[in-house]
Amino acid sequence: MKKTVLNQVHRDLGARMVEFGGWDMPVQYSGVIAEHIAVRSDAGLFDVSHMGEFEVSGPGAFAFLQFATINDLSSLVDGQVQYSALCYPDGGIVDDITLYRFGAEKYMLCVNAANIDKDFAWLQELEAQRKGNYQLLNRSVEFAQLALQGPKAAAILGALTSADLLSLKTYHFCESDVAGMSMIVSRTGYTGGDGFELYCAPEDAESLWQALMEQGSSQGLVPVGLGARDTLRLEKAYALYGHELSATILPLEARLGWVTKLEKSEFCGREALLKAKSGGIRRQLIGLRLTQPGVPREQYIVRSAGRDVGQVTSGTMSPSSRQGIALALVDTAAASGDAAFSIVIRGREVSAEKVKLPFI
Repeated sequence: MKKTVLNQVHRDLGARMVEFGGWDMPVQYSGVIAEHIAVRSDAGLFDVSHMGEFEVSGPGAFAFLQFATINDLSSLVDGQVQYSALCYPDGGIVDDITLYRFGAEKYMLCVNAANIDKDFAWLQELEAQRKGNYQLLNRSVEFAQLALQGPKAAAILGALTSADLLSLKTYHFCESDVAGMSMIVSRTGYTGGDGFELYCAPEDAESLWQALMEQGSSQGLVPVGLGARDTLRLEKAYALYGHELSATILPLEARLGWVTKLEKSEFCGREALLKAKSGGIRRQLIGLRLTQPGVPREQYIVRSAGRDVGQVTSGTMSPSSRQGIALALVDTAAASGDAAFSIVIRGREVSAEKVKLPFI
């Protein structure tokens, strides 16, 4: 377990900090709405050093990860990132991850902060079951991570690095220098727009933060907390573990069918997912937009045709559209039907309409 090394920087900036799972995390600086709008229009800088990083290396690394994850690694090339997930044998989700291919025998997994210990223990359990010529390492304490996101992110970062950002495609990465410091530069993010995630040594994190802020301040770059990170990802309908994803939710229920490669010969959870698919998926994740004033929140009841059909997994007032929006896990029959929806907010039914995702 690790704590961010930038706590004093955040406090000096007046950030509101919240302790979560052993980390002190900046929730907001100038305010969630202002920070959200800045990322959509200009750029924002996030400290996401609490995320975890595992390395799997050796001749057997590919085979192990091909079994441990639901996506198909066979099409990956060096320098490519893949979104995927780990599943239990019953098909429930251990965690969603990003997987980095450095070479045929070296991969890195980025995992959610609250799941670091659980994920590593699960991979160790799989490792014990499937002996092979590979090494599994938890390298989380060796990395800090900053996320530079927004339409001006490339221009800001480009002034500080020798990396060829014009050639660096989305969901690809390289190892390069930024402001004279060596790190992993990844064209990925959790906001739904352009941006980069920078994996550096913890001792370089403060210098990297300051260099990015100095370079980007004239272009509208602002520090952004985890409050706006949540509203940004929700507008783009990105799943969050503990909300849309959990051990009791199948990836086929959570709009992750596109990364669930059932045609793979074998992976953990495959048989359960094949059985669930053949028997009919009983729940579906949908997007709802309120057509009346209100703010939907997690666990609020969703109704349709006079009955309870599910509940909200994530909800907020969209800073971009100024409408209440929600992701909700509902009965498949309701998800595929034409009946209207409502969300129960403080005992009152508020009308909502099903919308095509993402919200913006």
